[in-house]
Amino acid sequence: MKVTIDTASCSGHARCAAAAPRLFRLDDDGYALPLDADVPKGLEQDARDGETACPERAITVG
Repeated sequence: MKVTIDTASCSGHARCAAAAPRLFRLDDDGYALPLDADVPKGLEQDARDGETACPERAITVG
């Protein structure tokens, strides 16, 4: 499972990190950092939760 973050669409609400702090990381300004690897086993639901929490729909899980 991969997570794609459209960093140009991210507005820095940090809702992804609030919903799934074990998976989503933020930069110093509060914007989501791209994920460089597949979602670790056991964090699939966290990925979906982060995707759902994003008001800009900048996160895609697939």
